[in-house]
Amino acid sequence: MKALLEVLLPRIIPSYVNFKCIAHRGKQDLEKSIPRKLKAWNTPAKFIIIRDQDSGDCLEIKQQLFDLCQQSGRSDVLIRIVCHELESWFLGDLAAVEKAFKLRTGKLNQKQNNTKYKNPDRLNSAKQELKKLGSNYSHFNLK
Repeated sequence: MKALLEVLLPRIIPSYVNFKCIAHRGKQDLEKSIPRKLKAWNTPAKFIIIRDQDSGDCLEIKQQLFDLCQQSGRSDVLIRIVCHELESWFLGDLAAVEKAFKLRTGKLNQKQNNTKYKNPDRLNSAKQELKKLGSNYSHFNLK
C-alpha cells in the first residue's frame, strides 16, 4: 500500500503538500502503533490511516481505529478501509496492471469485461487472482 501511495499521491495532491507514508507489519502492528505515533507527533500534521478490510466488518474496524486515535488525543484523523484488499484496486484496471508489470500488451485488458473483474471486491482473493494473471506480480513480495 505504501508503494502505491508514494506513486499515486504526488499525482493527485498539490506539490506544496508534504506527506509521509509509514508502513506497518500487519494490522496488529498498525493498531499498536497508532496511539504512540499520534501522541509523539507534535505538529499540526493531518493523519490518514488506511487499512485492509480483510474479512472484518468495515464499520467495526473503522470504529476501533477511531477509538485508538481518540486515546492519543486526536479525533481529526481520516480513516479509510480498503475493501477487501488493496489488490482489488488493481483488478479494477487490468490495463494499468498490464503496463505496470510489463506483461503482453492487450492480453489482460481483454479480460476486463469478464464478470469476475467487473466487481473485484466480490473475489475471495484478489491477491491470488493477480498471481494467476501474471507471474511478475509475485516480485512485489506478497504476504
